[in-house]
Amino acid sequence: MPLLDAETGKQVKAQLEGLTHPVTLHVFTQELECMYCRETRQLAQELAALVPKQVKVEVHNFTLDKEAVEKYKIDKIPALAVVGEQDYGIRFFGIPGGYEFTSLLLAIKMVGQGESGLSPASQSKLGALTKPVNLKVYVTLTCPYCPTAVHLAHQIAMASPWVTAEMIEAAEFPHLANRDQVMGVPKTVIEGAGSFEGAMPEPQYLDRVINLVTGGSA
Repeated sequence: MPLLDAETGKQVKAQLEGLTHPVTLHVFTQELECMYCRETRQLAQELAALVPKQVKVEVHNFTLDKEAVEKYKIDKIPALAVVGEQDYGIRFFGIPGGYEFTSLLLAIKMVGQGESGLSPASQSKLGALTKPVNLKVYVTLTCPYCPTAVHLAHQIAMASPWVTAEMIEAAEFPHLANRDQVMGVPKTVIEGAGSFEGAMPEPQYLDRVINLVTGGSA
């Protein structure tokens, strides 16, 4: 049974047909003992089938394909890496369904257009980053505010070679949500630096990230 209905497929096709750079969705799955692995693979394949010239899918077995797992730094499944002419560190852990389907489309469009979409002021601020930063954005699929935070984190990852960013669906990884004390979503966690909750405009979000990473020295 298809996950995307005809109307959704029509809208997706209209949004993605104009991409100027090819996009590959690397799906990491394991058919047994993995919640939503099959659905995540199916979703990616249905989406790519709508615009085969712009988007393709490569499916990797999380257990067997160690080279790809290491290359894309995948440590949990289901996982999806959105890769363009280069790997910008844009990841989804958990099925990008519900409101997060919007995040997936935005990530594909961004990578396929080759532009982060961040303002010049924001891109200038990213010069304060001088060491690797990983943004973990915890979400739920029923949260209408979460895609804003996810997309901003992905934009930052595309704009800065120091940053990687991942959506983590809290219900699929409760042990991680518990570890990172996720009481509300969206919650952005920066390993070793701190965290903050809420969706916010680009300048404020970027300032929170940079201040946590630099200790407020930016």
